[in-house]
Amino acid sequence: QAQLLESGGDLVQAGGSLRLSCKAPRMILSTFTGSTMTWYRQPPGKERELVAQLLVGGTTNYADSVKDRFTISKDNGKRTVYLQMNSLNVEDTAVYYCNLRDFRGVEYWGQGTQVTVSS
Repeated sequence: QAQLLESGGDLVQAGGSLRLSCKAPRMILSTFTGSTMTWYRQPPGKERELVAQLLVGGTTNYADSVKDRFTISKDNGKRTVYLQMNSLNVEDTAVYYCNLRDFRGVEYWGQGTQVTVSS
């Protein structure tokens, strides 16, 4: 069973930046490269929402609220997905989760990492 390890969450002031990482150390490389990668977040008291997605062909999708501020990317050799977050605001405060869905439709989830933005 592949395990996703998230890191990078922190307390940051509004206007600051963070980079989240999601590593899949046990995943076979071909499975990793053939997976759709998605970052979700769950703000306090709200439902989980899609933040950014990276499709196998390289197409990216972003929630309107994070467009031009967040960037999803990956390093296949390191089996790691990143979420670069710039110009953070209080509304970005949430627990962030990474998700990989492989070519069979099997999904893997990270444990979540807390991002808190102070005003």
